[in-house]
Amino acid sequence: MKVGLAQIDVSFGQTDENFERVEKFVAQAAKQQVDVVVFPEMWNTGYALTELDQLADRDGAHTKELLSKLAKQYHVNIVGGSVSTNRNGHFYNTSYIFDSEGQLVSQYDKVHLFGLMHEEQFITAGAAKNQFTLAGVLSAGVICYDIRFPEWLRTNALGGAKIIYVSAEWPEPRIKQWETLLAARAIENQAFVVAVNRVGNDPDNHFSGHSQVIDPLGNVVLDAGEDETLVTTEFDFDQIDQVRGSIPVFDDRRPELYE
Repeated sequence: MKVGLAQIDVSFGQTDENFERVEKFVAQAAKQQVDVVVFPEMWNTGYALTELDQLADRDGAHTKELLSKLAKQYHVNIVGGSVSTNRNGHFYNTSYIFDSEGQLVSQYDKVHLFGLMHEEQFITAGAAKNQFTLAGVLSAGVICYDIRFPEWLRTNALGGAKIIYVSAEWPEPRIKQWETLLAARAIENQAFVVAVNRVGNDPDNHFSGHSQVIDPLGNVVLDAGEDETLVTTEFDFDQIDQVRGSIPVFDDRRPELYE
């Protein structure tokens, strides 16, 4: 399976520009014949939280329409990062995942809200897991701050997920923590981690990318650097079977002791 990481800039509060950028990167990914293309967090608005009344995608309609059309047009699976949505008077940080036929296979609202970016003052937290099959591969997906909660990643990975997708707007001052946490989540869940962070600036933060693919042993297979780019890699899922066979952590769990 070939995966493309769309490490894009996000124009603060400029939804039209951002939708155009995503469309361009899906087309570019299709030219590189990827099976799955992955986007970062809150790409439709950035963290323009005080403007969500005007900017958030109502019921996610625009995002779902575009991603479905692009997935079907280019016959590519899309892990749609996340966008700000407005549903029933509440704002959410929502991920949409579409298969290559343009069908919505999963929808997820970010569960852990990040206080340093004041997310909890504007966004309603989700309360459901994000497990799905994409391109024939059991997968899970989380958003940014979620990766600081290993119990949540394990909850989503249970059931045999071979890939954990992470979409983020992770600011540059904590980028080393990003790299360390991603490696830990890959090792403990014995899965590939595909993590896409944005680049660029908003009024309060600088984002330096370093989107990564990490293998089940915690090795960095790919690092996208600090510029806007699309990078690709292919997976050997036999490695997962080898790692899980030699160190059967899922069999050795003691969940009765964990609460």
